[in-house]
Amino acid sequence: MSREAPRIMIVDDDPVTCELLCEVFAGEGFAARFAQSGEAALDALAGGPPDVLVSDIRMRTRLDGLALLDHVRREYPQTSVVLMTAFGSVETAVRAVKEGAFDYISKPFDIDALVATVRRALSTRSIVPPARAADEEDQAAGLVGRNPAMLEVYKLIARVSDSPAAVLITGESGTGKELVARAIHMHGARCAAPFVAVNCGALTETLLESELFGHVRGSFTGAIANKRGLFEQAGEGTVFLDEVSEMSAGLQVKLLRVLQEREVVPVGGSVPIGVRARVIAASNRDTDALTASSSSFRQDLLYRLNVINIHLPPLRERRDDIPLLAAHFLRKHTPAGQTPPALSDGARRCLVNYPWPGNVRELENAVERAVTLNQGGPVTPADLPAKVCAPAAEAQQTHASVDDLAHLFAGLPSIEEMERRFLLHVLEATGGNRKRAAEILGINRRTLYRMAERFRIEL
Repeated sequence: MSREAPRIMIVDDDPVTCELLCEVFAGEGFAARFAQSGEAALDALAGGPPDVLVSDIRMRTRLDGLALLDHVRREYPQTSVVLMTAFGSVETAVRAVKEGAFDYISKPFDIDALVATVRRALSTRSIVPPARAADEEDQAAGLVGRNPAMLEVYKLIARVSDSPAAVLITGESGTGKELVARAIHMHGARCAAPFVAVNCGALTETLLESELFGHVRGSFTGAIANKRGLFEQAGEGTVFLDEVSEMSAGLQVKLLRVLQEREVVPVGGSVPIGVRARVIAASNRDTDALTASSSSFRQDLLYRLNVINIHLPPLRERRDDIPLLAAHFLRKHTPAGQTPPALSDGARRCLVNYPWPGNVRELENAVERAVTLNQGGPVTPADLPAKVCAPAAEAQQTHASVDDLAHLFAGLPSIEEMERRFLLHVLEATGGNRKRAAEILGINRRTLYRMAERFRIEL
């Protein structure tokens, strides 16, 4: 007796995406169908729920993907939901994960990876958690981006926010490690308790020990009264140890004891005080650097802190997020009551092409400068720091040299026309086999459909 094909429903207001994914999953042995709105999906679900529902989050209809997720989790709890988005944020990731989505992926997606995700969803359908309420407010302004690497960060924030486990956030300076720590705190069960932070590299060993653990009156010169340390002040909240790898060897030993025994002894004191706070640490060195033989960081402390690792990519590795971040900072630094200026094409090119060694922090400073200097109208390269636009100026000079030779190529077809001809040639050579054509072109089938639509070629 043949086994029944797994059922999948695609929900997206883009007909190309719907047709492409249905064709892909049909080829993978699924019984596939689609709906082009949340409302149409509700009607289709009433006729029989699928095993897996794959839905876009943002659609040009009243019922979006998150509302559809809520309905499915309440009415059809055995249906796994995978959400897609081209507009990633911490808030949508937290809602998606906490309200029971199996996964949350970015557009444009890799089709093979999506198929693998759906197959994993099928294998774990019976253990999908029930729906839960989640904060709808943006509590983590500044964590902006829809790059796939950032979506992974958002999903980790959502999954660890309610856990008491220690988290180690790694990434270059300026990537937003404290923002991630605050997002974990704000979206978790501890959000009503204090979030206290300290930069371990900014204080001497004596001051840092007193800051973390507190001190009793008379324990050292200047200790004129008892002081509660950050671990005690945090209560059941979160202690954030920024640049924890800069902590001295002696303090590392004391911090390890706090994590193991869950108690602190104030400087000059003898009575231990219980610790209930969660610990989140951050370092601008990655875990490989921290575990290297040359590292002065204690391995036993690293094991305690690195229960969950969240790595933040540098800005140069997610350039597609730079315009989104720039727009966010333009809004942030424009005085209240004024309309934020737009970015000119030239300014946008400068921002995207610059390597940003100072990462998001440097980008924010550059945009704040531009808002301050802007005299009205769009932000131009003149409003940005000179070093940000220097590479663009060199590229512009190169383009000018190429333009001088343009007359030599007059009459040749454009790149667009060459693409169209090559696509037609490949489709003819493969007998119209779309899967084989996509492989030859080195693109996924979704991109193939987009190209065909752009060139008005029937597939």
